[in-house]
Amino acid sequence: MADDSPDERELAALRSRVASLESRERPRRHRARSFLAAVLIVLAAVLTPLGVVATWSRAQVTDTDRFVSTMAPLASDPAVQEAVADRATGAVMEQLPVSDLLNEVAPTDRPALNALLGQVGSALTDGLTGFVHDQVLNVVRSDAFPGIWEGILRGAHAAFTNVLTGEGGGAAQVEGDAVTLDLAPVIAQVKDRLVANGLGVAANIPEVHTDFVLVQSDTVKKARTGLRLLDLAGLWVPVLAGLCAVGGILLAARHRRATVTTALAMAVAAVLLGIGLTVFRALYLDRLPADVDRAAAAAVYDTLVRYLRAAVRMLLALGVVIALAAWLSGPGRRAGWVRQLWQAGLGAVRRAAEGIGMRLGPVGRFVHLRKAWLGWGAVAVAAIVLLTWGYPTAAVVLRIAVVLLAVLAVLEFLDVRPDEPAGRTDGPSNGPGGGDRGPSNGSDGGGKAAPA
Repeated sequence: MADDSPDERELAALRSRVASLESRERPRRHRARSFLAAVLIVLAAVLTPLGVVATWSRAQVTDTDRFVSTMAPLASDPAVQEAVADRATGAVMEQLPVSDLLNEVAPTDRPALNALLGQVGSALTDGLTGFVHDQVLNVVRSDAFPGIWEGILRGAHAAFTNVLTGEGGGAAQVEGDAVTLDLAPVIAQVKDRLVANGLGVAANIPEVHTDFVLVQSDTVKKARTGLRLLDLAGLWVPVLAGLCAVGGILLAARHRRATVTTALAMAVAAVLLGIGLTVFRALYLDRLPADVDRAAAAAVYDTLVRYLRAAVRMLLALGVVIALAAWLSGPGRRAGWVRQLWQAGLGAVRRAAEGIGMRLGPVGRFVHLRKAWLGWGAVAVAAIVLLTWGYPTAAVVLRIAVVLLAVLAVLEFLDVRPDEPAGRTDGPSNGPGGGDRGPSNGSDGGGKAAPA
């Protein structure tokens, strides 16, 4: 305008210059940071399933109790019991000296017996096989078998660790494309039972070492190499995944939105691992040799990866909880509505309690002054509990989240302003468990994020 004063024109020129500089510098700086943040978040998502498998592999190798607890349920699985019985019966029948039974017959009766065996020899063999099979089933279905099975597993653990290094020996061995367990303790129990049930000739059975196939696939050697690499990586892979996640969030221009994205990306990566386990299961069972019991193989596979699947569910629950917490703590309009409902509900409860004579007094004023610190302290304690939990599951994550939510609800209930009249509810408050004071503009600012 022609009547603008020189000062106003100079001010307008300065504003235009500042806007021009900001338009050139900020986008460039934000683009570089955003690109690096995106790379770190993608790396965190990629490393998540690798970290889960590395942790599982290391736990199975270094912790005997963990290995035993993983495989112990197989002792009560009907398909595995039947497969063990079949394998043990075959081993016993190969060593059972049936000719010794014939030697006990009087010489005058042998011609008639030989003539009879010529007619019913196969039936006699089948009957003896059935008798031995029944005795083996009695062993594997007895209350003593879980203890026998646990002993096999404990004896096999040291050799099982050699599976990852490609070495053999011990009760667990790698033979070609199969990982096997030695059933010698089961054979010994069956031998004693046969003798006790009148088949004295079974005492002549020597010590038998026979194998029960735990895993059989033409990819055993390839999988062994991969597991060996993950075992060497140990806990560094999940630690690196966590560092990438934190770095991506800190570098992002919008921390809260990056927190939501990172949590969901890592949860999706874990779900993809779960899908991969299911797909590999189908491929593994389809490629089994014809003489391998598919039901037993499926039971072994499901038991072996059950902690991996539990970790997948845990990461999914943790990702959803963190993403939901980050979203609810943001300045968005819908998140503000949720917080207002939360505060209004707890305020109504407090008013009802005040109506029957409850007075918070100095407790309410203390909580009001220290509410943010108390809330963050509760979040820190929850994080420490989760990180120090031996093997957290999805149920553990949800229980910790519920307890944390209850603590934040108590803080909100106890939060009373010193000048607040009885029966009046506070507006939204800062810190964990409360929203930002003042109207929400619906944007995702780059300030401090509430607990995620």
